[in-house]
Amino acid sequence: MLACGALARELLAITSQPGLDHVHVECLPAELHNRPDRIPAAVEARLDAVAGSYDEIILGYADCGTGGLLDALCERRGIVRLPGAHCYELFAGRATFAALHEAELGTFYLTDYLARHFDRLIVQGLGLDRHPELADMYFGHYTRLIHLAQLDDPALAVKAEAAAKRLGLRFESMSTGYGELASSVVELAGAGAR
Repeated sequence: MLACGALARELLAITSQPGLDHVHVECLPAELHNRPDRIPAAVEARLDAVAGSYDEIILGYADCGTGGLLDALCERRGIVRLPGAHCYELFAGRATFAALHEAELGTFYLTDYLARHFDRLIVQGLGLDRHPELADMYFGHYTRLIHLAQLDDPALAVKAEAAAKRLGLRFESMSTGYGELASSVVELAGAGAR
């Protein structure tokens, strides 16, 4: 499974389950999400590098802001990817995410990974440390931050709440566990169990 680095912990935990020990997880840098147009090229380069090394390759990405480019790549290469638009939908579940999105469009979603690496990926990655005035440009239309918590980790909850405060957003938290990510991996990788 060639996957997004933001899902590494969760994917390694899921694939350590009995019956999925045949799955090797390799991750590309999560920082690609700050420039989703670069994801397909990075994925294709890694696919070329491992060509012939595996019986089957599954792409551990949702669409992730590529506007269908990952789907075109999957079709061309004869591989499948995780379902959905992004990991937020996978963690929350399609129906729950749709309801959250419908209830308040101005929601910024934070996974455990993003809570853990908020300063590096959001503050530094978007240049807010050097140009704080950009915060309103990036987040001016957001009203709340929802931490979609994969783990019951008080330290991550504190980090997520601090991220909401830093962005001036109302904070909410929802325990999701691995959500539909787990069932999707089991379905995709379990079908190829040998």
